[in-house]
Amino acid sequence: MKNIIIAIDGEASSGKSTQAKKIADYLGYSYLDSGAFYRAITLFFKRKGITSATGFNKNELDEISLNSNYNNGKNLIYLNGDDVSDDIRSVGISEIVSDFAKEKEVREHVYKHLRELSKNQSIVIDGRDIGTVVFPNADFKFFLYANPEIRAKRRFSEIDKDEINYKSVLDNLKYRDITDSTRDIAPLKKAHDAYSIDVSELSIDQVFKKLMNIIEK
Repeated sequence: MKNIIIAIDGEASSGKSTQAKKIADYLGYSYLDSGAFYRAITLFFKRKGITSATGFNKNELDEISLNSNYNNGKNLIYLNGDDVSDDIRSVGISEIVSDFAKEKEVREHVYKHLRELSKNQSIVIDGRDIGTVVFPNADFKFFLYANPEIRAKRRFSEIDKDEINYKSVLDNLKYRDITDSTRDIAPLKKAHDAYSIDVSELSIDQVFKKLMNIIEK
């Protein structure tokens, strides 16, 4: 049987991961979160005191091994064998991950791991350039987007209110949108053959139904 690849791209906090996990669970596929790999690399350098891509040594990427394990709705991310699933979700990582993710060498390092992990299995994978660069021949491609204020409210509801306020979340999302869509290497954009869905006014279940209606055709 042919292995299937379902690519879900979209803006930050547009619900890509939520939908990818639901589809993977429903179809019995593996799930990969490409954004978590960029966060893990960012964490690697942050632990070394490096918080800007202008100050990191590209040769040190060779020291980074990434892995992923998805089971029963929980996605675990491993950095050099250590579970960093919680550490990569901190506000501190969110604020600087786009800076590292725009670097060509960082992206190529992540691509290598994602393509290796996708071999010999059907997968659902979300990110910014999955359908355009990582898996341009994916069987299904989707692009999710929403009003930034709505995305910021969703993101703010998920985090520790003691760490950050709503305006900071909104400002960070807008910054990430600009950084992701204007970077020279693999900018965020809709693949020409992707289905585009505005999720601003849709519930999680409504978005899932739209996606599955297309897949099950």
